[in-house]
Amino acid sequence: MSNRPLASAGRLVPLLRAGLIAGIVVAALAYPVAAATGIGAKVTAHALEHKTKILTTALPAETSYLYAPDGKTVLTMFYEEYRQYTKIADISPNMQQAIVAAEDNRFYQHRGVDPKGVARAFVANAQASGVSQGASTLTMQYVRMALRDSATTPKEVQEATQQTSLRKVREMRMALDLEKELSKEQILERYLNSAYFGHRAYGIYAASEIFFSKTPKDLTPIEAATLAGLVKSPSEYDPATSDQKDATGRRNYVLDRMAQLGYLSPDAVAKAKTERIKLTLSYPSNDCAAVPDKWNSWGFACDYVKNWWSAQPAFGENRLERMDKLRRGGYRIVLSLDPKVQEAAEKNVGSKESTGSPFANGIVVSEPGTGRVKAMAVNRTYSLDLSQNGQSSNPEAGPNVKANYPNTVAPLLGGGTLPGYQAGSTFKMFPMLAALDAGMPLSTEFDAPYRYRSEVFDGWAPSNASGAMTGRQTMWSAFGKSVNTYWVWLEERIGADRGVRLAEQLGLRWRTDVDREQASPAKAKKWGSFTLGVSDATPLEMANAYAAIAADGRYCEAIPVQAIYNRDGTPTMYRTASGIEREVAKPRCRQVVNADAARAATDAARCPTGDTPARGSCGGWSTADSVRGTVGRPVAGKTGTTDSTRSAWFVGYTPELAAASFISDPDNPFNAVGDGQSQIPIRAVSETLRDALKGTPPRQFTPPSDTMVG
Repeated sequence: MSNRPLASAGRLVPLLRAGLIAGIVVAALAYPVAAATGIGAKVTAHALEHKTKILTTALPAETSYLYAPDGKTVLTMFYEEYRQYTKIADISPNMQQAIVAAEDNRFYQHRGVDPKGVARAFVANAQASGVSQGASTLTMQYVRMALRDSATTPKEVQEATQQTSLRKVREMRMALDLEKELSKEQILERYLNSAYFGHRAYGIYAASEIFFSKTPKDLTPIEAATLAGLVKSPSEYDPATSDQKDATGRRNYVLDRMAQLGYLSPDAVAKAKTERIKLTLSYPSNDCAAVPDKWNSWGFACDYVKNWWSAQPAFGENRLERMDKLRRGGYRIVLSLDPKVQEAAEKNVGSKESTGSPFANGIVVSEPGTGRVKAMAVNRTYSLDLSQNGQSSNPEAGPNVKANYPNTVAPLLGGGTLPGYQAGSTFKMFPMLAALDAGMPLSTEFDAPYRYRSEVFDGWAPSNASGAMTGRQTMWSAFGKSVNTYWVWLEERIGADRGVRLAEQLGLRWRTDVDREQASPAKAKKWGSFTLGVSDATPLEMANAYAAIAADGRYCEAIPVQAIYNRDGTPTMYRTASGIEREVAKPRCRQVVNADAARAATDAARCPTGDTPARGSCGGWSTADSVRGTVGRPVAGKTGTTDSTRSAWFVGYTPELAAASFISDPDNPFNAVGDGQSQIPIRAVSETLRDALKGTPPRQFTPPSDTMVG
C-alpha cells in the first residue's frame, strides 16, 4: 500500500475538480478507507445546503459592552469568548498574509478544498498508518468554527468538532459550496474573527489587544506571524510563558513561509528572526466586578442591568437564553445613570456612613415620566472579595458566614432576588392614592383615636406613634403626621385589597411567602397592616412607584439603560404582545391612576416634608419638616419606620426626580437601627435632591382640582 498513494491521489484529483462526489472521495484520501464506508448515505445534500446558507449570514459570538452615560466610556464587558468583529479593511495586511502562510498557503488558488493538500495529507497519513495531517483549508476550518459557534445544543457542538470522517466530508462539501457564495476576502475576514488564539482571545481583535495592546490594523509582520502561529496550538505556542522557545520557533516558521510566498523579503525575515517576541499583555474586563475602581459604586447599577436583562423576553424565552445573548450578542449598552445625580447620591450616602457598619444605607433615584434609574448608591464596596468582611450579624447564619460589609455584590438596592426591607409608613401612599382615585377627596375627615380597633380586620387594634396624633384629621394632616389609625380607618372604607392591587400596578412585587399569601386575592381584603408597611420592598421599587405619582399617575417600568444597540449599530427592537415593534431601551409607561388623583396625593405628600400644600393644611407639624429647607424647592415625600425601628425610610420627590433611601441590616432584619439613625434616609434623600438639581430652575407641582380637594 505504501508504494501506491501518490498514483492513487493523482487519479482521484481530477474527480475532485470535476465535482464528482467530492466530499466522499477526499475523505477517503484523507482517512483510512474503512472509516468512510457508508458515509455517502449519511450526508444529505439538502441539509448541507441549508447549513451552508446559514453560514453565509451567521456571525461569531461577540462581546457586549456596557458604557457610561456618555456612550463612549467603557465600564465593563460581558463575554464568554472575548471577541469584537473587525472588518478585513481594518486588519493589517501583515496579519492576512501571515495566517495564509501559516494555515493555507494555497488559499487563493483552491476553491474550498485543496487537492494538492489532500494528496500530501494522504501520503503522510499512509506513512503514519493513521491521521497525521487533515488537509484542512482555511475555508474548511472556518466552516468548522462557524458550525461550532452557531451550535445550539451539545449534540451540534459535538458534531462540529468530533474527529470523524463524516465531519470531514461535511466540512469539505460545505467549504466547496461556501466558496460559491462568499469571496476569499469575506471568508478570510470571518476566519480571522472566529479563530482562537489562546488566553480567551477569540478573533483577531481580541488577540491583538490581549497580546500586544493594539488594534489589528497596527500589527507588524513579527506580531502577525506570532499570532498566526498560535492558531495551530494556542497552548503549545503560547508566547506569554517564561520559555518562548516553542513560540519563537513557530513564529519563525510562519515568517519563512511568508518569505516563500513573496510577502516578505528574505533579508526582512532574517532580521525578524533575530528579534525576541515582545508582548504588551492586557486582560480585558469582564462582568460587573471588573468595573474600574473610579466607578466602583456603579457596579451595583451594572448588576441591576444584568438582572433587568435576564427578565426581558426580547432577549430569549428564559433566563439562560437571555444571559447567553448578553455574553455573545455583541450589544452596546448605555447606562441610564446621570453622573451628576450619581455623584450626589454617593456623596450623601457613601461618604457619611462607614462601610464597616452592618447597617446598609442606600439610595435609588428614578426619573418621573421615563422610569430611568439615575442613581444607585449604597455604603458598600462592590467587590467579590469577602476575605476582609466580618461575621454575619445574623445569629442563625453560622460561624462561617461572612457579613455583607464592607464588600458585597448582593443587590441591596433592588432589582435582584433579595426581598428588600419593611418600608413602614411609606406604604400609606398606596391606600391614599387608591382612595383618591376612587373619588374620595383630600378633605375626608376622621376623628382618629390613639388606638383603633378594626372589626373589618378581625379586631386588629393598631395605635399611633404618639398621643399628639389624636384628633380630627384629613388626608393632608394624617399623611404629614403619619397617623396610623386614620389610614386603617380609610382602608376599611376603600378595601385593603385596592391598595395592594394599586401597589402592584406601581411596580411592587411580593418576594416572601408571607407577603405573597397576604397579597393573594383570598387574603388581601383582610390585610389591614398593609398600610403600615409590614411588607418588604426595595428602594428601587419605592423610588419608581413614587416617581409615577410625580408624573401625574403615569407609571413607567424601572429601566437601567438609555440605549441598547445591536452589533451593526441599529437600536435593539422587540415586538409587543399587540405586534408593535419597539426599542427595548425606550420607556414603557402606562396611566395607573388619573392625573388629578396623583396631583392630590402629591399635595398631601408635601406635608411630611415641611412644604406647603397648594390646597390644604398640614395640621401644624410633620415627620420630616427639614426636607423642604434642605432641598430648596417644592418637594413631597413620606417617612417610614418599622417596629422598634428595625429599618427606617424616606421617599421624596420633586417634579424632576424621585428618590428612596433606607437604612437596615440586610443580614439580620431584627437588628434594629434605632431611632437615632432614623434621620439618615431623610438626610440622604433631601441632600441628594438638592445637589442633583443644583443650577436647575425649580418646577412647581400642579395643584389638584376642586373635586379632589372636596
